[in-house]
Amino acid sequence: MPTYLLSVYGPAERNEFSGYPTKEDLLRSLEDTKAFNDKLAAEGYFVFADGLEPATTATVVDGQGDQPVITDGPYLEAKEYLGGFWIIKAPDLDVALRLAAEASKACRGKVEVRSFHTEESFAALLGS
Repeated sequence: MPTYLLSVYGPAERNEFSGYPTKEDLLRSLEDTKAFNDKLAAEGYFVFADGLEPATTATVVDGQGDQPVITDGPYLEAKEYLGGFWIIKAPDLDVALRLAAEASKACRGKVEVRSFHTEESFAALLGS
């Protein structure tokens, strides 16, 4: 079964409630997201999910040269950053998109859906 990454994006600027307007909005989102996670697990889609600390806490490591270069802060400057994610297994993209819509409603954020590379996709890329 294909594996998908459901990425949640949110504002770069966060307030005391992680970007939600009020504490109540944050708590409702956490409750709804937990219920969604429980549903994913019960239906056999759940692999892993978690939230991320703000992008301002990121450290970028570039190890391509002779010595690694380490830089504080996010790699890109943007208005929105990755705030959390789900990794799910779904039979097809249509199911993954339906689940992403539910995820978006639960967490009150935009959700991007991307599939992971498979052996078949690498074989096609390499022409074998």
